Amino acid sequence: MLRDITLGQFYPIDSILHRLDPRVKIICTFIYMISVFLVRDVWGYLAATLFLAIMIIISKVPFKYMIRGLKGILMIMILTAVINVFTTPGKVLLSIGVIDITLEGIKVAVRMVLRLIFLVMGSSIMMLTTTPSRLTYGLERIFKPLERFNLPVHEIAMMISIALGFIPILVDELDKIIKAQSVRGVDFNNRKLSVRIKNMIPVLVPLFVSAFRRAGDLAVAMEARCYHGGGKRTGINPLRYDRRDHIAYLVIFIYLSMIIVIGIIF
Repeated sequence: MLRDITLGQFYPIDSILHRLDPRVKIICTFIYMISVFLVRDVWGYLAATLFLAIMIIISKVPFKYMIRGLKGILMIMILTAVINVFTTPGKVLLSIGVIDITLEGIKVAVRMVLRLIFLVMGSSIMMLTTTPSRLTYGLERIFKPLERFNLPVHEIAMMISIALGFIPILVDELDKIIKAQSVRGVDFNNRKLSVRIKNMIPVLVPLFVSAFRRAGDLAVAMEARCYHGGGKRTGINPLRYDRRDHIAYLVIFIYLSMIIVIGIIF
């Protein structure tokens, strides 16, 4: 399961999406997420699926690598589907004691699971095609107007970037700790929940110690380089909109318009 976590990882390859301005990818991802919640019918979900498939093909990221991120939320999707199937009132299809399975519940469950898939895969495309440093710079430039209200935009963007960068590092560290504890005789496959929870203690403690140690080392390294945030900092590669960025904005707004029109017609 640890190898299935793709959050915070960058897939290095040359594609149109990789070359786009990070501000474009952040805004387009946000618009796509909004469109997912506007969809109400089959045609809308087909349009959202087709658009997502085209973006995956354009990104050149292997599809097998893309769907690995879904395994991390598999239990959430199952739990969401079960809750909606058994709690949504409507036309009863099957009764199991006091529990009724309704047609409306199945429709809502399918809709919610599809939305989760679209949200995760849409955000994964942005993460896999954008380096953490460019993602930080893009977020900072998008929220720069909020500095007028004394909001520390640069510091917030930097914290997000550091958090994303630490995810694959901590996952790798967790994998090493689990293997080391397994060699020492800790059984992580025990069927008893109480035993499994108890066995996680020798894993979580060194993981937190390692995380704090790495955070301290990072803070010392930033201080040694006289790092400080602020609006006067400049980037080594300033962000500038190109022709492909304007085309990307046009494409996403055409897609959003199609979703709205489909929702009105159907």
